[in-house]
Amino acid sequence: MTAPRFTTLGCRLNAYESEAMREMAEAAGLRDALIVNTCAVTAEAVRKARQEIRRLRRENPDAPIIVTGCAAQTEPETFAQMPEVTRVIGNTEKMQPETWATLVPDLIGTTERVRVDDILSVRETAGHLIDGFGRHRAYVQVQNGCDHRCTFCIIPYGRGNSRSVPAGVVIDQIKRLVDKGFHEVVLTGVDLTSWGADLPGVPRLGDLVMRILRLVPDLGRLRISSIDSIEADDNLMLAIASEPRLMPHLHLSLQAGDDMILKRMKRRHLRDDAIRFCEQARSLRPDMVFGADIIAGFPTETEAMFENSIKLVQDCGLTFLHVFPFSPRKGTPAARMPQVAGAEVKDRAARLRRAGEVALEHHLAAQIGATHRVLTEGPRMGRTEQFTEVTFRSDQPEGQIITAVIDGHVGSSLQSA
Repeated sequence: MTAPRFTTLGCRLNAYESEAMREMAEAAGLRDALIVNTCAVTAEAVRKARQEIRRLRRENPDAPIIVTGCAAQTEPETFAQMPEVTRVIGNTEKMQPETWATLVPDLIGTTERVRVDDILSVRETAGHLIDGFGRHRAYVQVQNGCDHRCTFCIIPYGRGNSRSVPAGVVIDQIKRLVDKGFHEVVLTGVDLTSWGADLPGVPRLGDLVMRILRLVPDLGRLRISSIDSIEADDNLMLAIASEPRLMPHLHLSLQAGDDMILKRMKRRHLRDDAIRFCEQARSLRPDMVFGADIIAGFPTETEAMFENSIKLVQDCGLTFLHVFPFSPRKGTPAARMPQVAGAEVKDRAARLRRAGEVALEHHLAAQIGATHRVLTEGPRMGRTEQFTEVTFRSDQPEGQIITAVIDGHVGSSLQSA
């Protein structure tokens, strides 16, 4: 008998939750099962999940296959109808130890095949206290769900409304991670800048960041994952300006660079808001770099509108781009809007990626001769404070923050001796 095996698709939060599920499943005594933690962000993500399930069945004809995650939450019937699937479990249920405890006898019984409740009725998010996801960098989930309803997005129906993990729980977990030897912690969530809106006193993300840095003085680095820049609060900007342990890298949920498209997406910012935020953050922290999510080929997008997204790369000074060709999700308003031709969507995504490659090349070239503090993730690889990858030509101590002089770059990676 073997421990359960996990296949994780989609975001970093999914990967974090897979680690939490692994601990619960093993503690419950679940054996010989395959668990697929799915993503629902695009129709392509759902297709890949189905493809992965079929592959797992071909290679493991007798193992029970349990499907969970966002696609299982939003489309349980899609997976329940697959003959390869043994059980379908929702996003709330997957994080409950009792689910895994009851699965042990359940998988050989004849009880319900689908266990997916209404996630929009969930009001709390427990802190999933795993010992540390990642070998040298730990991820801590502080928030789940989203209260906003962007017209292209299915995620609120997979994750539910926004719920926050209380600050005290977050800080206790980070202290344990530091005691275990982690030098860097990354705060993660679905809509991170909404953290605290459901907690007493309505604290903001900046309050949490300042409190962590004050109460966990031995933490070497604190990093924030994706944020919605329009929701950045005063204390977050203060932390950017005054806290060197807060890393100078922010990934922004921008999605587009044209005001009309942003309105049709039902975003809460306009083009100038994004540019203004980047200028302000960089004035407070000159070494700040930005990543961003941008969608190419959103419904009704003209060539001129798309050009505004291309120009945003330079206007905001973006370095790391995540480009998404628009993919209509059934049940979202954007799926009912006039669509851009598929070939044009593909071409725009390729052009946007090229703009991102040029921006990254400029960033890498500017680092030659610079000295960086690098967290090593392996004997020959690490990341700077700006999250730029560094490869070393000689072995380095793993899991340590070392000083490195950059003497070149290859591909998307800086190089050092």
